[in-house]
Amino acid sequence: MYSFAHLSDPHLGPLPEPRLSELMSKRMLGYLNWRLNRGRGAMRPAVLDALVADIQAHRPGHVCVTGDIVNIALEAELVVAKSWLASIGAPHDVSVVPGNHDAYVRTSLRRSTEAWAPFLCGDGAEHVRFPFVRRRGPVAFIGVSSAKATGPFMATGTFEVGQGMRLAEILAHEKAQGFFRVVMIHHPPVRGVAPWAARLIGAERFRRVIREAGAELVLHGHIHRWSREEIAGPNRPVPVVGVTSASAQPGAGGGKRGAGWNHFIVEGGPGAWKLTHVERGFGLAATGAAELTRREILL
Repeated sequence: MYSFAHLSDPHLGPLPEPRLSELMSKRMLGYLNWRLNRGRGAMRPAVLDALVADIQAHRPGHVCVTGDIVNIALEAELVVAKSWLASIGAPHDVSVVPGNHDAYVRTSLRRSTEAWAPFLCGDGAEHVRFPFVRRRGPVAFIGVSSAKATGPFMATGTFEVGQGMRLAEILAHEKAQGFFRVVMIHHPPVRGVAPWAARLIGAERFRRVIREAGAELVLHGHIHRWSREEIAGPNRPVPVVGVTSASAQPGAGGGKRGAGWNHFIVEGGPGAWKLTHVERGFGLAATGAAELTRREILL
């Protein structure tokens, strides 16, 4: 039996006060969004701290973070984010893929991946390259980057040909080695789950790779809500699971449930995998994280 955790979109706060020169870009819109919405109660550091404590209390073997760690990718944010990741666990025990907020302006993706490199490098690698592979117990964690700087009012991601070819090779290799394959990506690869301005460009390419090479599980963030979907695999549908923001205040945004995380337990072996999926998080009242739903999936 092996367990791992999945959280996403912490949007770490409070936002450092930027210099005026740093706001001469799309960052101005993100800064205003923080001041008028997220920083005024929609997202709370205390909620995130409680959620991380709940994760650590369950002692998962690994933690997956599917992007949007920061807000507008200021240099000061990247430093804080590195310390926050280290507070969750050692780089060996925490795997990260970037989100669109981590690539907020043109140079942000390079700087964020450099700052957080120990959490994004594949086994034995000295440099960040996507997709990456990290093998822990019976699980191969495969990190894909959909992060790319976009224009104002856009939050799209991109899955390009080069990553598609490499992902297909990795999935085939890990299957031959008998690993339970978990693909991590920020943007949901399922049609219609995200709004048009926040969609994954190249989603059909991603789905085609999974349809031909297969996977046991796909994890994503981005949409700030729980989701359970499926995409076609070579022999059976592949579960695609999203999660709400890890810092969402319970009751904010029209009475929604608060922050949460996915707890997965893998049992069995190749050809007879059993996956238990537990949603844990805050209900409408901020009384602490608790089990919300549980289901078992036979693969």
